[in-house]
Amino acid sequence: MDGPELITVGQLARRVGLTTKALRHYDRVGLLTPAEVDPGTGYRLYRAEQVEPARLVHLLRSVDVPLDQVRLCLAAPDDREAIERVLVKHRQRLQARLDRVRSDLHRTDHLIQDGATAAMTEHDAQHPADTPQDERRLAVDLFNGVWRLLEQEDRGPEDDDRMLHMAHASRHHWGRVGTPVNLSRGEWQCSRVYAVLGRAEPALHHARRGLELCQAHGTGDWDLAYAFESLARAHAVAGDREQARAWTEEALAAAEEIAQPEDRELLLSDLESIPGQPRFW
Repeated sequence: MDGPELITVGQLARRVGLTTKALRHYDRVGLLTPAEVDPGTGYRLYRAEQVEPARLVHLLRSVDVPLDQVRLCLAAPDDREAIERVLVKHRQRLQARLDRVRSDLHRTDHLIQDGATAAMTEHDAQHPADTPQDERRLAVDLFNGVWRLLEQEDRGPEDDDRMLHMAHASRHHWGRVGTPVNLSRGEWQCSRVYAVLGRAEPALHHARRGLELCQAHGTGDWDLAYAFESLARAHAVAGDREQARAWTEEALAAAEEIAQPEDRELLLSDLESIPGQPRFW
């Protein structure tokens, strides 16, 4: 009597876009177990109905969804809400990872500007700033502290409040001792924090102020591109997809003028993280 249709590991790999090596690995970890294993040859054989679960695995792993979360999706492949929850959580992890990279980039900029030796000096951010140098260091510490909170995946309401107040405090100190570039970056950070918190109106206000500062002082390169990015993100939070797309186009045009390729790629990654935006690179 004929049994169910069986396909080889190579046939399954070609149908779903996975490699045979990946399928063997998923077998070893119990994610995609073959229907049969030939005792003589060790060949793995799969049922035809395993094609769709394998395609789901390929799709989720293509965006680096962790294996334990892929396993949850396979347990309920028809539960769209459950899969969406997994993807939303994964997006939060990716955004936190991107924020960590941006935080490192900003801290590196400050080390270059201030000097690594000076930055090694311990400074208590809660003490009053006695000199312009102290106030500048306080602005940097607060700015970086905001990034650490943005990176934190399990922030609570008190963390959100602290993050918001620190962003404003950093911008205040930059206003006393910073350059126009520092001011525009401070406005950008305030806008990003409000966007993360889902507060469109203040996100738009600070994004506009950041762009005004760039235009007033002739600031270009990635600061101008990120001024456009903040407006695109704030409009997306406000639900205005048309304006979000228009400002995204401005950011993409400004990206062509960014000198460093890695800075340009970071901007494109940030633009892709705005809800409703396509992949640009």
